[in-house]
Amino acid sequence: MALNLIDRFKSSSDNPEMSFVDHLEALRWHIVRAVIAIMVVAIVVFIKMDWIFEKIIYGPLRPDFISYSASCKVSHFLHLGDVLCIPSIAGVKLQTTSFSSQFISSLTISLVGGFIVSFPYVFWEFWRFVKPALSNKESKNTRGAIFWVTFFFLLGIGFGYFLLAPFTFSFLANYKLGISAMIETKPTLDDYLDNMVEILIGAGLAFQLPIISNVLTRIRLISPKFLRTYRKYAYVAILIIAGIITPSPDWMSQTIVAVPLILLYELSIWVSVRVAKELKKKDEEWS
Repeated sequence: MALNLIDRFKSSSDNPEMSFVDHLEALRWHIVRAVIAIMVVAIVVFIKMDWIFEKIIYGPLRPDFISYSASCKVSHFLHLGDVLCIPSIAGVKLQTTSFSSQFISSLTISLVGGFIVSFPYVFWEFWRFVKPALSNKESKNTRGAIFWVTFFFLLGIGFGYFLLAPFTFSFLANYKLGISAMIETKPTLDDYLDNMVEILIGAGLAFQLPIISNVLTRIRLISPKFLRTYRKYAYVAILIIAGIITPSPDWMSQTIVAVPLILLYELSIWVSVRVAKELKKKDEEWS
């Protein structure tokens, strides 16, 4: 597949005289423009750091964060009592252990925020580089790719921020050992940001499962039968991925991650079925 992709770049109708080195040069400029976009947004985030940290980054640690009240409302609406309620966090103050920690953390927040906000443009630049290697038929079949990749990425980010992060930090902050009177939890800013980035980016990437299914089915690497046959193995893999994405080792937070991923896997099967029917119809038309 990689060699075929390179050959298609070499024979691109836009510029058939371009060499492989020329394509590398084009790729370099796509990367440069993507990095510039990330840096521009990162600078804006850095300028507005006080507001962004207080209102967004620190949000899941606030007792009045929307997810805590919303989870209880949903639980009561379903007549489940307080089963689905996420215990709120109160009085958590983050600490730093070095002089440069707050500055480095500001840079981390700026860069990650820049990547998330500019993700549609970054993917668009990547798509501009790949698209000339596709045939007209393949290009037509991939219409809306930028929208759907961005949609599922941001959906995953939202899931991580509003559900997974509050539950994870609530569990970790409220967990007590039997000798808890002898232990005082003092989370660091670095630890909090590491967990937050891991949750957001991990969830954003995990939610790309239907897109991956679409692409692999179109290039005939997988089929609906393949996905159904290996469903039980996929569920085991999803549980492992859920354990990796969630920083906390509790089964509840892993279940909160695993259930949406299982639903996404089932959605991927549905997507694969539709694509397979479309490909079969086109093969019949050409036969």
